[in-house]
Amino acid sequence: MPEAVITVFGGTGFLGSAIVRRLLQQGAHVRVAARRPERWQPSEHPERLTALQADVTDVASVAAALDGCRAVVNAVGLYVERGADTFEAVHVRAAGNVAQLAAQAGIEQLVHVSGIGASVGSASSYVRARADGEQRVRDSFGDASIIRPSVLFGPGDSFLSTIDGISRLSPVFPLFGNGDTRMQPVYVDDVAQAIARILEGSTTATRICELGGPRIYTYREIIECVLDYRRRRRVLMPVPFGIWTVQAKLLAVVPNAPLTEDQVILMRDDNVVGEGVVTLRDLGVTARSIEDMLPVCFRQGAGAGENR
Repeated sequence: MPEAVITVFGGTGFLGSAIVRRLLQQGAHVRVAARRPERWQPSEHPERLTALQADVTDVASVAAALDGCRAVVNAVGLYVERGADTFEAVHVRAAGNVAQLAAQAGIEQLVHVSGIGASVGSASSYVRARADGEQRVRDSFGDASIIRPSVLFGPGDSFLSTIDGISRLSPVFPLFGNGDTRMQPVYVDDVAQAIARILEGSTTATRICELGGPRIYTYREIIECVLDYRRRRRVLMPVPFGIWTVQAKLLAVVPNAPLTEDQVILMRDDNVVGEGVVTLRDLGVTARSIEDMLPVCFRQGAGAGENR
């Protein structure tokens, strides 16, 4: 195994696969570590890529995935809890395991992917777990780079493609509240490029990086961007958050529910880059907007799934 191997946990997921592709393009040797490594699509550089089965909740498999590598990216993401796969298990305990084992193995760099708005005081168990996970990582690997992307979009995403799907099937598009929640969606490959820059040492980053796109939109404006691109006319109908919460509670008993209470809570809060943090511009990455990338996003199929 080459000395300069970079292990990417969650390397078959939406963001993880973009990170892997970007690292391969830059000449790195990459190890994809995922629960289902067979999901990795054929690469242009198979001689510099290996894939192995690993579960971040399993210490032995994490240790095996870290063996012989110089850097690690934890891009595992869980957005809906199912059975033993809880936010606490994946975003807190497992994140701590990866960081602790990386430190013990003498890994040079650790990039941990979290999310904008991570806070222990949030009403969302997902957001609280992200914040607790960041602290676990810092406790074990003090020099870790914490990456907080805003809402990710790109080919095969689960954000714009969901908006597109709803607007294709229904003449009425229900809004969360009045659709005034502010977001700063970021193109997935821009985040991958930023992470690659940190790993190659071409930029000096502080410990917290918040990555958002070039424009702040309201949720309503994002929907209007998709409708304009598709040349569709739809009625945008405000729906109070209380109604969304009731719907989420009723759907809680349904397997693979399309809506959860955590998702409703997330849609209440703005998701934009904060002050005094490292941004894409600081990392030398030119952010691309939704308007610029819609033709690329809708050229391929939708459905990103979890980053595991």
